[in-house]
Amino acid sequence: MGQWQTFDHTADLGLRIHASDLPDLFRTAGEGLFDIILANREQVKPVDRVEICLSSDSVETLLIDWLNELIFLSETGHRFFSRFDVTVDPGGRWLTAVVHGEPIEPGRHVIDHEVKAATRHGIQVVHERGGWTAELILDI
Repeated sequence: MGQWQTFDHTADLGLRIHASDLPDLFRTAGEGLFDIILANREQVKPVDRVEICLSSDSVETLLIDWLNELIFLSETGHRFFSRFDVTVDPGGRWLTAVVHGEPIEPGRHVIDHEVKAATRHGIQVVHERGGWTAELILDI
C-alpha cells in the first residue's frame, strides 16, 4: 500500500508519493489529492462510480492528467471521491480506473484546500528497486 506526504512549495503545495507499483502510485495519488482537498475523506461514501480512461506519452504526463481529471470531475460533477480502482499499463502510457464517491454535502464534507490543478512544474516519477516515487506540485 502506497504512502503520500506533502512538502512546502512557494504559494503551492508539493505532493510526494511512494508506492510498490504503478497502479498503487496512481491510487495513492488520488487518495492523497482528496485527503488534501478534504479534512475528512473517510466521510465520503463510495456510492457512485465514474469510469476513466486516459492515455499519454509518458508516465509523468499520465499522472498529471489523472489528477487533473479527478479535479475536473469533482468540480464539474459536484462530488468527492474516496476510492480509486486503477489499472495502469507497465509502461505508464495508459490507465483505466473506476473512482467511487458521492455528491458534495457541505454539512458533512469538510473542505481543507481548494486544489486548482496538478502542475507540470518539477514533476518527477522514478522507478527504483523498492517501487515508485513521484513528486509534483499542486496549484492551490
